[in-house]
Amino acid sequence: MPSIDLLSRFRDRLSLPLIAAPMFLVSGVELVAAACRNGVIGSFPTVNCRSPEQLDQWLTDIGNRLKAHADASGKQPAPVCANLIVHRSNARLERDIEVLLRHRPEMVITSVGSPAPVLNALHDAGALVFADVASIRHAERAVAAGADGLVLLTAGAGGQTGWLNPFVFVRAVRAFFDGPLVLAGGISDGYALRAAEALGCDLAYMGTKFIATRESMADARYKAMLVASSADDIFLTTAFTGLQTNMLRPSIAAAGLDPDNLPQRGAIDIGKDIDVGAREDRPKRWKDVWSAGHSVSGVAEVLSVDEMIARTAAEYREASTRV
Repeated sequence: MPSIDLLSRFRDRLSLPLIAAPMFLVSGVELVAAACRNGVIGSFPTVNCRSPEQLDQWLTDIGNRLKAHADASGKQPAPVCANLIVHRSNARLERDIEVLLRHRPEMVITSVGSPAPVLNALHDAGALVFADVASIRHAERAVAAGADGLVLLTAGAGGQTGWLNPFVFVRAVRAFFDGPLVLAGGISDGYALRAAEALGCDLAYMGTKFIATRESMADARYKAMLVASSADDIFLTTAFTGLQTNMLRPSIAAAGLDPDNLPQRGAIDIGKDIDVGAREDRPKRWKDVWSAGHSVSGVAEVLSVDEMIARTAAEYREASTRV
């Protein structure tokens, strides 16, 4: 355990050691607010908002909803957590940070790059900054930069995924870092969540199952495909992003592509995805070709966030009695 428990500031507001993962075009106001009022950290990528102005509106709306819930129930919600893409390709980064600072977030997750450029400002605002990492080398660099916690992206995570076995990754990082760790990849129920704790993690991501909730922004066809799919339907490819990405094989086929005969690495690019002539309705990654993690085998039906978290909590309690 770390000498200072950084999560103590909001641990008593959590019903589960869980984060509803930030998912592109999926995580929105309804999903985040529902997760937080159920005691699960609700996160979303700031780029899900069309502009910094909409980001401000989202944060205000979520805050108002959670305040109303707290006033009515007497129970404080879990933190809202923004996810910042810190790569230089994010032209909005500075303006999004300005918005976040006005709302004084409790927790922020950085992705696709070093957290160093945003750490000081976010720390000054009182936020814990967690860095999304996919290798031991990147974890070491994030710790050296001053990240408060790490999100370990492991094999089996949906979308742009990691490649390390979670058992190996967690134990290797625990050898040099005693701060908060979040396991991302393969968390499909409360049993897996309890196992992540036993492995040495403080929190875990759950993503794919939150896609298949009524509150997510995902297309209804996407949710239905998750219910109908299993881990055998997850296809690892570099064709869509240039990085290893877990996608739903049925969605690739539905988009008119052969999963076993895709273009070379990164050839299908955002904004001009999939060269099928001048058609404006050509399929695009994320919107028409959908991602999921290995945990899709745990998606049996589309539930409300309330129902899904309640089931996960019951599973977690049962798993805890077996230890």
